Amino acid sequence: MKIGIPKEIKEREHRIGINPGGVVELTAAGHQVLIEKGAGIGSGFSNEELEKAGATIVPTAADVWAADMVMKVKEPLASEVQYFRPGLILYTYLHLAPLPELTKHLMEKKVRAIAYETIEGPDGSLPLLRPMSEVAGRMAVQVGAASLEKERGGKGILLGGVPGTRRGRVAILGGGIVGANAATIAVGMGAHVTVLDINHARMAYLEDIFRGSIETLYSNKRNIQQAIEWADLVIGAVLVPGARAPKLIDKSMLADMSDGSAIVDVAVDQGGCIETCRPTTHDNPTFVLDGVVHYCVPNMPGAVAQTSTFALTNVTLGYAKQIANDGVEAAVKADPYLAKGVNCWDGACTYEAVAEGVGTDYTPLEKLV
Repeated sequence: MKIGIPKEIKEREHRIGINPGGVVELTAAGHQVLIEKGAGIGSGFSNEELEKAGATIVPTAADVWAADMVMKVKEPLASEVQYFRPGLILYTYLHLAPLPELTKHLMEKKVRAIAYETIEGPDGSLPLLRPMSEVAGRMAVQVGAASLEKERGGKGILLGGVPGTRRGRVAILGGGIVGANAATIAVGMGAHVTVLDINHARMAYLEDIFRGSIETLYSNKRNIQQAIEWADLVIGAVLVPGARAPKLIDKSMLADMSDGSAIVDVAVDQGGCIETCRPTTHDNPTFVLDGVVHYCVPNMPGAVAQTSTFALTNVTLGYAKQIANDGVEAAVKADPYLAKGVNCWDGACTYEAVAEGVGTDYTPLEKLV
């Protein structure tokens, strides 16, 4: 199979869909890997290094998109829609629930679109989303701490404080992978940390592993309201697989946050769990609304591209080989967990939460393959 790796064109997106080790694995299995010239530079991989690993470097995006399967990092942008065609296998993060236009184009062009973020493990986990959730969770505290600095519009609080001053207060909405990793960094920086969740078992687990260094609260409107009144930094870390994130903080609640507080909405690529958040970019990552600094960059891990690319390839490569070796139809028939990743197939939307999010009909994949 010909596998194309385009250069990511989202603003300040420096990741690449595969690292040199992944190229070695795919070419050793008999597949041809086409990589757009310069695609790896942002992650620290030269054209020569990728060629040495076995890739064929091609000059244009069109050369890459002509492959049987395109493997990338972020969802296609408007300028890439021209490359869609029937039977193309697109294997990437898609986050389609808040993107009706992209979903429409994928369906109209009969692309077979497999989303990293909805492939499931046997235990219901999301193994291809996990590493980027780990990165984003850890980064959320870093960027949140910076957003609290006075010159960025913040109140001038140091999260860890110093002797004789209070520590910064962090409220994390959601105790999943993002939330747990955010808590790890926030505790490490010396902040006072509260995690809100609705899963009692998860809260008990977090209390156990953090050995009393965090507190947990059941996530309801009253507790959220009180937590954000208290917090200097609020991190939105809620995920419903494949679906739009629920809005846990509405605009009226911002009035209860003190001026110069900060919000980091990690769920922004699924529509955000904070009503006032809108996607921002690495070039202009924050805006201030009602005195609160908002950081809402959808591709946060792109800022640490080398770490992210290695972590991503670790989990995406196995399924890429499975698709390439067996063919996509055989692969999704044989593996129900991979099949969960199929969001669009030959003109149909095959993931129910996406169909609901974009307002289109849902067709179970088993009716099509």
